[in-house]
Amino acid sequence: MAFKTSLDARAGADAALLAWYDRYRRDLPWRALPGAPADPYKVWLSEIMLQQTTVTAVKPYFLGFLARWPNVGLLARASAEELMRAWAGLGYYSRTRNLHACAKIVAGPLNGKFPDTEAALRDLPGIGPYTAAAVAAIAFGRPAAAIDGNAERVLARLYAISTPLPAARSEIRAKAAAMVPVGRPGDFAQAMMDLGAMICAPKHPSCDICPLLKFCRGHASGRPESLPRKAPRRARPLRQGGVFFVRRRDGAVLVRTRPPIGLLGGMTEIPGTAWQIQFDAASVPSQAPVEASYRKLDRQVAHAFTHFALRLDIYVAQVPSRRRAPAGYRFVPDRGLDQEAFPSVMRKIIEAVRRLHLTDDVENPSR
Repeated sequence: MAFKTSLDARAGADAALLAWYDRYRRDLPWRALPGAPADPYKVWLSEIMLQQTTVTAVKPYFLGFLARWPNVGLLARASAEELMRAWAGLGYYSRTRNLHACAKIVAGPLNGKFPDTEAALRDLPGIGPYTAAAVAAIAFGRPAAAIDGNAERVLARLYAISTPLPAARSEIRAKAAAMVPVGRPGDFAQAMMDLGAMICAPKHPSCDICPLLKFCRGHASGRPESLPRKAPRRARPLRQGGVFFVRRRDGAVLVRTRPPIGLLGGMTEIPGTAWQIQFDAASVPSQAPVEASYRKLDRQVAHAFTHFALRLDIYVAQVPSRRRAPAGYRFVPDRGLDQEAFPSVMRKIIEAVRRLHLTDDVENPSR
């Protein structure tokens, strides 16, 4: 099969992609209707949420945020605790702090208006090169190349770029910039995203129904699924620790808030030890937040973060209803746990205890 590499062929690919998008575009809650102007607030909010997160996971969070904070001014006036609770479970929690900081700047010094250029957008907290390009293109019609994971895969296959990621990204970005149509940059960006999500799948691309089939070098090579190539991943180191599920007889559970900066900053947690590669299980009981008779459960909770894997032992205890929380901790009624800003790993711990029916039968005669 002959490769089409001319400027005309590229323009043909643009037209084919946009024609496909006009017919098959996804109906997403943050997208404007065809022909309608995009809402910069919705575009920005969705793009922040979609960083390293799937569309399926983001939809309910986006709708929940929009119902509570329908504009950037209201979001800016929300408390950090409210935002953390609303974001809990979506992961990558530094995004919440940056989201809040960005909203305050837009609602304050910028008088409620988002900047309309990539350069100005990148000056705001939490907005990197991809997010700035996506907001500039989709919300403001700027000819910016927004390359998410889906678009990255489409372009690597379209041009048969064999350089492994992440080294290939500069070449992919250059190819994308040359393709962006002046008239419909936002639709082009979203079309690339949709094509990668719906047709150009990672393992089993549906090449036979792809609008870019006749332009695609990856398909012509016979192995489009081998692209993009990726450098070998480093194995995640394993960290270990212990957590203490302390429940009073009146049902309240001991929790604390993590420091505002760092991993899971500002989130609520079940208290526990530090997470260490060199883990000394024998030292765990001495690190308990309150004196009690603890029982170690016969199962652990496992969780994977971006840069390390985590495995936690769970120690449970019951204390009298009159027990006060030590400094830096607080007791939360069991029925109020679902409203706390727990990250996913902490919710796993709570569910593990609940599944074993241990919240009502924990060994501890302390009074």
